[in-house]
This record gives sequence, structure tokens and C-alpha cells, in this order.
Amino acid sequence: MKLDIVVLTGMSGSGKSVALNALEDAGYYCVDNLPPELLPQLIALERERPAEDDGRRLAIAVDARSATSLPQLLPVLDTLSAEGVQIRPLFLDASDEALVRRFSETRRPHPLLKLRNAEGHTAPTPLEDGNAQALLETIELERELLAPLRERSSVIDTTLLRPAQLRTWVRHMVQALPSRLTLVFQSFAYKHGVPLDADFVFDSRMLPNPYYIKELRPLTGRDEPVIDYLAAQPEAGELIAQIEAFLLRWLPALENDQRSYVTVAIGCTGGQHRSVYCVEQLVRRFAGRETVLKRHREQDGR
Repeated sequence: MKLDIVVLTGMSGSGKSVALNALEDAGYYCVDNLPPELLPQLIALERERPAEDDGRRLAIAVDARSATSLPQLLPVLDTLSAEGVQIRPLFLDASDEALVRRFSETRRPHPLLKLRNAEGHTAPTPLEDGNAQALLETIELERELLAPLRERSSVIDTTLLRPAQLRTWVRHMVQALPSRLTLVFQSFAYKHGVPLDADFVFDSRMLPNPYYIKELRPLTGRDEPVIDYLAAQPEAGELIAQIEAFLLRWLPALENDQRSYVTVAIGCTGGQHRSVYCVEQLVRRFAGRETVLKRHREQDGR
């Protein structure tokens, strides 16, 4: 039986429940908080299903709630991959500040607090005492535990994403062909920070800014007047050509390194004109060569 398995991991508070619901809506059979040592048994049960159920899609959420058995996950995934199981690890991340804010808003304790206390850390529960430092230390511990998984996964930075955006991005990622490298172009605003999930970051702030032209200010890099304006700027064409040449040179090496996704982030001051234009142009150039996705972090949330 052919199996398509998404292994969903990530930081506590990064939106895994939203992502798991999106996968369920996309037709995946979802299992939350599965201990890694039980994954081979689940796969074995799936392989015993009737032949007419071929092509079943599974989504398994594994995170810090299974902290003691997390080290077993990567060896299990390697074994399953060697057996021909299609594994797609997806890691959700967010900035420390965003995670602290989310825990403060929900008033829920971090799942690793019990582990910290068992190791001799007696700091009070941060959500009861306002002790943000204890929560930050717990988040740091979780990052250390999950670092090997993050290194092997496709990453989505949810720091500035609304739930609807996250659901859309997850759906687009799992719809991409798993056997090909997927190239993700993403625009962003430097004033809101560089995306944590970016593999390559390019700066378009040196290009002439349509924001300072009254008629173009309310538009975006997807509108014809802005497109015409930037297309007439030699610097814009040169920047796009240089990014294209860089990616064409190094994408084969990334494919040979068994990478599933490569995220190319292009930023400008507000994430509205220049970066959006560059992303749109690069998507057109690579559409016939690779599996391509596009994201406009600031614009998609509006």
C-alpha cells in the first residue's frame, strides 16, 4: 500500500492544532500526540488495510508532550523511509515573543514545565506568577529538544500568521508533489522581522519605492501600475535576474541533498510593493522548472 505521511512537529503554541485541522480538512487521517515508538505499529496497521484503500494519507502530530521519547523519532522516520514510506516532516515555529504572548493569552501552562520541575527546576508556573523568565527558559529547552527535527523538516514561521493564513499555507504545502523539490517564494516586510522559515533572504529595499508615488501608494506589487513602474527600473530587472541565476546554480545541489522545500524570502520595508513584485516575477520564471508556491506574508493576512 502506498502511504503519504505528514509528520507535524513544532514549538508548543505555534499553531499545530490549526495545522492538524487543516490537514484533516484536506483528507488526511490525523493522529495527535502519537508516541514515536508507536509509529511503526500504526504504519503496519495501515498496510493491512484493503487494497481499495490504497493511497491513504496520514498526518501524525508529535511534539514536546512526548519529550522523553522524541530522540526515537528520527531513527523511526529513517527506517520507514528506507522501507519506501513517503515521509513529509513539517515543523511549525514562531518567535519567542509570539509564543510567550500566546501562552499568556490562553493562560495554559507549557507542556514542558513538568519536565523542568522533574529535573530540579522549581521556578513557579509563569502564567500564575507573571514569571515570563521561567516560560522563556522552558521555550529555550523545547527549542533544544526539537532542533534535530527542525533541521530535517519543512518549516513554517507562524509568528505573524492568522489561523486562516496558516491553514492555507499548510494546504498548499501538502498539495505539492512530494517527489519534487518545492520552491517557496515569500515576500515580507523588514519592519515586521525576517521570516524564521527562510532558507535564503534577499533585500529589495535598494529598488525605487512606489510608496513615494501618490498614485501607487495604496496599490501592491500585483497591480498593473506598480508592475509597469518597477518593470521600467533597470535595478529591479537586474536584482530579479541575479536571484534567478543564484537559484539555478544551487538548486540542483539542494535537490541532491534530499531537500523537499526551499523557502526564498524577499523583503522590502512594508512588504507591499517591491518584494511582492519580485516574488511574482520569480514565480513566473520558475513555474515551468520546479513545483512553485508563493506567499505574501503581509498581504495574505489582509
